[in-house]
Amino acid sequence: MKLSCVPMAWALYIPSAVLWEAHLLVAASFETLQCEGPVSTEKSNCHMDDDLKDPRETDYQVKGYTFSEPFHLIVSYDWLILQGPAAPIFEGDPLVLRCRAWQDWPLTQVTFYRDGSALGPPGPNKEFSIAVVQEADSGHYHCSAIFRSPGPGSPETTSTVAITVQELFAAPVLRASPSAEPKEGSPVTLSCHTKLPLQRSAARLLFSFYKDGRTVRSKGLSSEFQVPTASVEHSGSYWCEAATEDGQVWKQSSQLEIRVQAPQKLAAPETTSKETPGPLPPLATPSEHRGFSSPDPHLHHQMSILLKLMQDVRALLGHLVIELRDLSGHLKPETTKAPVK
Repeated sequence: MKLSCVPMAWALYIPSAVLWEAHLLVAASFETLQCEGPVSTEKSNCHMDDDLKDPRETDYQVKGYTFSEPFHLIVSYDWLILQGPAAPIFEGDPLVLRCRAWQDWPLTQVTFYRDGSALGPPGPNKEFSIAVVQEADSGHYHCSAIFRSPGPGSPETTSTVAITVQELFAAPVLRASPSAEPKEGSPVTLSCHTKLPLQRSAARLLFSFYKDGRTVRSKGLSSEFQVPTASVEHSGSYWCEAATEDGQVWKQSSQLEIRVQAPQKLAAPETTSKETPGPLPPLATPSEHRGFSSPDPHLHHQMSILLKLMQDVRALLGHLVIELRDLSGHLKPETTKAPVK
């Protein structure tokens, strides 16, 4: 929506304390709000043009007008307030909190807290800042101070303000296409996948790729790393890193194992023999074959096996004959002699 107004005296319609607080908070965000009056009262000169649509539409552009992003305006009735950012806070952003007194009365012993714990000793500084925030900086903040006037130093404490630091982008995921086990000689592409939020879509990320602890491609805008012709040397453990241009936020992916498959050699033709594996007997000479020989090495091998089996059978038969002789000697009945008369 488009806000247009002409400044006028409207202090009669709201208490002076509310007027000061509204002026204080509006002044902190004067870049986006150009109206100093309640848009809902009939006496106000601030009004909404009916010919304009909701400014939250895509790109915040309607009929040639460009709008800022909307924000929440909170009016406080406290003597001491903690001012925080109105826009969403993301990883890597700076954070500034201000402990403000009514009519900017002087303060002393200013202390800032997060989740009930003091962030430092009391002092005169009315601002607390973090140059680069992380998700761990999220929490409920408040401040306390002592008014040096009016009165003999009255202590005041603000209400808590919830600060949520959002993730700028998730840890990237490394993927291999067409496969993490490509064939040798084929191409393979590594992609580092992550995404920025809509509010920071204009930001740019830089991507790096690593293999076995060394850099294979330094920071660049492309989220892909291509290997035109994969070889066995390209096998290893890969991971990628995504980082902002200023290097304040960076995240790594999990490791991905790449195994390049070498072409398989043709296996030797199997023989029809079902003999148990072991050292083959020496090949018999043509004289041992009793005149039989063949230029076929397979037939030559089979005949050698047959001769070996015949020799083994002959040896077994020899042992069997000896055993039978011994057994017959033990079983032969003894001859009895006739008694002498």
